[in-house]
Amino acid sequence: MYVNYDKKVDAAFIQLSEKKPDSAVEIKEGIILHLTKTGDIVAFEILGASKKLNISELFSYRVPNLAGV
Repeated sequence: MYVNYDKKVDAAFIQLSEKKPDSAVEIKEGIILHLTKTGDIVAFEILGASKKLNISELFSYRVPNLAGV
């Protein structure tokens, strides 16, 4: 997983997979999903990120291993 925040444009980009996206869909104002042809989510973008989440904590989130691996 790759996480980036661009302060100039106030956008966060979270890449979940190395797969190449084929399309992007705005699911809610300022929330964009990047998808493969088969509908797999590759990444998502949050525009106006500083208004939607705490940027100082963006890089400290931990996702538990739900697969038990």
